[in-house]
Amino acid sequence: MPRQYRIASVPADGIGPEVISAGLEVLDAVAARDGGFSLVIDHFDWGSNWYRKHGEFMPADGLAWLRVADAIYFGAVGDPNIPDHVSLWGLRLQPGAGPIRQCEADPDPAGRDVASAQRGAW
Repeated sequence: MPRQYRIASVPADGIGPEVISAGLEVLDAVAARDGGFSLVIDHFDWGSNWYRKHGEFMPADGLAWLRVADAIYFGAVGDPNIPDHVSLWGLRLQPGAGPIRQCEADPDPAGRDVASAQRGAW
């Protein structure tokens, strides 16, 4: 039986929704091609628009929702009318959230797997 992974999708602001949407399409295609795993995506519309409506970047229980995920897929965060430190601490670095791990793999035109320096860092 294929392993199932839960991903919390937080597109946030700016180009984030477009980038996250395209990235999720790629992840779905990879899962379908591989056949050894499947994905469950939880979508969260947290970001600057949420902040303007609710006065916070995520609900009080937002971290609990994120903690059930195997991975968090963050988009771009920021708005010219909201100071960067407010959006950064409100969505990415909430007190008590613990470290958020990031991993990026850079595509190589020759088809080789070229991983960032972060691979294996934890």
